[in-house]
Amino acid sequence: MDNNLKRTIILENYEKPFHKGLTNDESYIKGNKNSQTCIDNFDIQLKVNNNIIEDIRFDGEACAIATSSMSISISKLIGKTIEEALNIIENYEKMINEEEYDKDLLEELIVYEDIYKQPSRKKCATLGIEGIKDLIKNAK
Repeated sequence: MDNNLKRTIILENYEKPFHKGLTNDESYIKGNKNSQTCIDNFDIQLKVNNNIIEDIRFDGEACAIATSSMSISISKLIGKTIEEALNIIENYEKMINEEEYDKDLLEELIVYEDIYKQPSRKKCATLGIEGIKDLIKNAK
């Protein structure tokens, strides 16, 4: 993927993140994920019905990488089964950690394939998806 396209996708998802804003619906599982080393902090909500992720919402304060990766992750995971979502998350984490992964499975999440060049940003790129994974495991 072209570097300019990657930057555009990251900025669009930072400026207008998908599903930002929490709901008062009690059927959502709720959690929080924050970084110990910076300001990144997300409140996350997950709704699962019949093993399908119906919705994921978030709010909080975070950098462009953390916010955009959360936004892209949410748009990628809604509508997936728990197993499909965990497979996507596992492949994303492998990509971030420079391990072998299924590139086609990640679609737009591939914009973070070079994040390993900035080791201090790995946590930014994984914070949201780690929070989602924690909630998915609680939903099982």
